[in-house]
Amino acid sequence: MSWFVLVLSGVLEAVWATALGKAQGFTRLTPSLIFFTAILASMAGLAYAMRALPVGTAYAVWVGIGAVLTVTYAMATGTESISASKVLFLVLIIGGVIGLKASH
Repeated sequence: MSWFVLVLSGVLEAVWATALGKAQGFTRLTPSLIFFTAILASMAGLAYAMRALPVGTAYAVWVGIGAVLTVTYAMATGTESISASKVLFLVLIIGGVIGLKASH
């Protein structure tokens, strides 16, 4: 259950990071509300997962999932350019997350 919550929290990290970019310094209401809701849920899920998982592993997986999804979303929507090197490094992050899960 802790791993499921951790993965969901990583997804929510991508949501709040994306919303933060769209909030334009908290001057736009809807993205700001999404940011605050997602960050609270994401942090609560991370805290829950850390009760059963090592802090370093949980944090690295959480950040890795959030970073990969945030960049992937930005590439998919055209706000960030796509390059072979970016895709390679995202795959390496995914491999690291899988490796951390496999070694736990």
